[in-house]
Amino acid sequence: MGVTFDGTSIWVANSFSDTVTRLRPDNGQITGTFQVGSQPQFIAFDGQYLWVTNAGSNNVTKLRACNGETLGTFPTGGPPFGIVFDGASFWTANNNGSTSKL
Repeated sequence: MGVTFDGTSIWVANSFSDTVTRLRPDNGQITGTFQVGSQPQFIAFDGQYLWVTNAGSNNVTKLRACNGETLGTFPTGGPPFGIVFDGASFWTANNNGSTSKL
């Protein structure tokens, strides 16, 4: 569902396989697939890291953009369906009507 560009690669959330895929922007070649939480929905980029909302596990996974390494998982107040970076923090909009600051 979600897609973002990190300045080098395109990243796509694969909700049915609980992964994100990294693609080359010039030809769409897959350069990596990385496990995240359950039902990833959206991806945001902060200039160094990728943040992936996982609706099925009520959390957000932080990945290193250069190699897809998982750096942490952060709980949200409910299933996160939107994510935005305000220049200092990430915020999620959660399905249960709450928001989370990460």
